[in-house]
Amino acid sequence: MNLKVIDTEFSVCKVEDYTQIDLNEDYVFTGHTDEEHSLVCPTTLIPDNTTEHNDGWKAFRIEGMLDFSLIGILSKISGLLADNAIGIFAISTFNTDYILTKAENFERAIKLLQSAGYTIIYGKT
Repeated sequence: MNLKVIDTEFSVCKVEDYTQIDLNEDYVFTGHTDEEHSLVCPTTLIPDNTTEHNDGWKAFRIEGMLDFSLIGILSKISGLLADNAIGIFAISTFNTDYILTKAENFERAIKLLQSAGYTIIYGKT
């Protein structure tokens, strides 16, 4: 399985609303519940109406479109990283999954996944 490194620093944010977010920018993820408006975006795109944010995240994605019938892909990756004390923040889209780790753990996470047989792809995102 191929994992593509996204060459961007990310932030996980809580925002007042989504009015200051350009949803056409790459790698902008939102989540709205009865309690909050969440945003994951490149750190350079943090909007002014952010009430809290946690910076210093790096990401990779599982390459290719994942069929909804596939089971355990995210579980295997997150389990391997958890077994090595690396926390994740996972985001699923219609096509695939994105996994974020804190920047200080990212290279170690990539090396562990590569050792486990995953192919790591670097390059322009």
